[in-house]
Amino acid sequence: MTDESPLYAVTPLDGRYAGRTSPLAAYASEAALMRARVQVEVEYLLALADLDTVPLELTDDETERLRAAYEAFEADDADLVKRIETEGARGYDATNHDVKAVEYFVREAAPERAHSWIHFGLTSEDVNNLAHRLLAKPAVTDVLVPELRARRDELVEFAHDYADLPMLARTHGQPATPTTFGKEMAVYAARLGRAIARVEDAAESLSGKLAGASGTWAAHHAAFPDVDWRTFSEEFVQSLELEYVEPTTQVNPCDDLAALFDALRGANNVCRDLSLDVWLYVSQRYLGQDAAKTETGSSTMPHKVNPIDFENSEGNLSKANADLEFLSEYLTTSRLQRDLSDSTVKRNIGGALAYCLLAYTKLGDGLGKVVPNEAVMREDLRANPEIIGEAVQTILRREGHDDAYERVKALTRGERVSLEDFHELFASMDLPEDVRDELLALTPESYTGLGADIARDA
Repeated sequence: MTDESPLYAVTPLDGRYAGRTSPLAAYASEAALMRARVQVEVEYLLALADLDTVPLELTDDETERLRAAYEAFEADDADLVKRIETEGARGYDATNHDVKAVEYFVREAAPERAHSWIHFGLTSEDVNNLAHRLLAKPAVTDVLVPELRARRDELVEFAHDYADLPMLARTHGQPATPTTFGKEMAVYAARLGRAIARVEDAAESLSGKLAGASGTWAAHHAAFPDVDWRTFSEEFVQSLELEYVEPTTQVNPCDDLAALFDALRGANNVCRDLSLDVWLYVSQRYLGQDAAKTETGSSTMPHKVNPIDFENSEGNLSKANADLEFLSEYLTTSRLQRDLSDSTVKRNIGGALAYCLLAYTKLGDGLGKVVPNEAVMREDLRANPEIIGEAVQTILRREGHDDAYERVKALTRGERVSLEDFHELFASMDLPEDVRDELLALTPESYTGLGADIARDA
């Protein structure tokens, strides 16, 4: 056993759940942030070289080598950047500054005549705000959104497969107008679909700034007053497939990240609501779970098959949302033109996304194990015949009985009734035979309205 074992990880994200969160390593690790910073520095240098005013020309081979610095960025490169920062390397003293270490790393791939132009006129935030978004955007669109879409697809499949399966609904926890299991899954599929669209819109709207130490391009303008630095910066940021934000202080105000975090919280709320409802359906025996013979459901009760995946998902969704709410509120504030408190906080973005990913995969595990128990659902419907009372009083209203609600209320409210009790009510009333037959045909199992159609449209 060594301290490199996941068993020694400080957080469960890199320990117990490392296998589930590993897809985010390419976007949430420190090495990933280094690579993104190198990308920004290199592309900025190349953009400067394209300016007629800047006396720097780069050959195709030099350009290719520079881009390889981030396109082929590997563990050894990350180690070198870290050593330059913390202990010094390649002739550089320790910088004790992560962005400065990246600047020196880029020098290793650049011709000497280009060294003075690396990080020219920039503040660290010009690099960092772009780098963080170059990571957050694909982390969401390439890792989280596909998992959310997979959950939505599973819900759509449930909706279609069980469109006609009648199920007792409960409002305020009490027996209510029946629905179908498929229709209830269709509701969640639709909600999640809309939430995914909001997440994607927010990810595509991430924005970047490049305007110097206090957002005025002061150093750039002092060196080259004839260059249109505002247009240059806008085109550069957009070349990174980010929207452009102006004006700013030294920092990007992070309203765009807050919108993304809020959108993710919305999607998480839908998933958490689903986890809670499915947990309740399991407890009501409306849903059964596939039981793996080798698993232990309870350390003391051998019969149990616990809905642990939904509980795990619920807990991690709650943790993710707590972190996302904190990030959303914290990152949109900065004292005066800049304070550094956001720097350490932004390093936790990956953790929040990892809790999302963990929750989505656990939810998928749970959905893959549950099977509707039709017999239990139908039995519960038959045990609550009073739920047709809504249909009865509505049909009687249609026929002009202005006391319909009161008569059905007197029969059913707080009482256990049977279909025969309803039939006796119908027999006592002056009704056309076709209306009486219509009422007699009502059953809890058939009173599902357009639920099946709604489910099939999912």
